[in-house]
Amino acid sequence: MDNGTNPALKKSFEFALEIIIFTDLLEESHIDFIHKMKIAAKETDETEYWLLLCTEAKNYPKPIGLLEKNQEIIRLLSSIISTTKARLDTHGSH
Repeated sequence: MDNGTNPALKKSFEFALEIIIFTDLLEESHIDFIHKMKIAAKETDETEYWLLLCTEAKNYPKPIGLLEKNQEIIRLLSSIISTTKARLDTHGSH
């Protein structure tokens, strides 16, 4: 993976790898971990929806910078989930 050209992609990929290594130390299965990360991703998607509503609402403050930060979290979670799934396919669950 050539992630050297995109700092956000590089950061998310490195973070995802660190999480995978960390989960190997846990006693929970990769399947349980993926499930929890998918719940977090769903919550992040819902957060994006509400931030977009705030953007359009006249009487709400504009969520300056929050949509971008939320997108970074979405990318991180997606990377964690895909990396964990790939690792599960390669090594199996514990």
